[in-house]
Amino acid sequence: MLFGYKPSKIEADSVMSSVNPNTSGVLLEEFLNVIRKKREAQLYRNEIRHIFTAFDRHYRGYLTLEDFQKAFKQVAPKLPERIILEVFREVDQDSDGHVSFKDFEYATNYGQNEA
Repeated sequence: MLFGYKPSKIEADSVMSSVNPNTSGVLLEEFLNVIRKKREAQLYRNEIRHIFTAFDRHYRGYLTLEDFQKAFKQVAPKLPERIILEVFREVDQDSDGHVSFKDFEYATNYGQNEA
């Protein structure tokens, strides 16, 4: 652990693979790059959690179709009801009638790595 951060094995291997075997240690720039990426990912995840919590007005830990309808009415009042239903069904990956934070996070990240 360094500065309160414990890199995963994959992160450590990634950094170490860029190390020149003729030198000792990791370049500060490489280390800071890994820390910056981790920090950005954490900030993004916190933002997604904040949005999810704003939609989850009853603090149940999941969203219902009613929660989706209320949220969409605030941010897109002219959006047809059938579109909201389609979005809900798409995000509700296991079709249990609830959108968990995991479902919500997956939906918000969908297509991010394709650009």
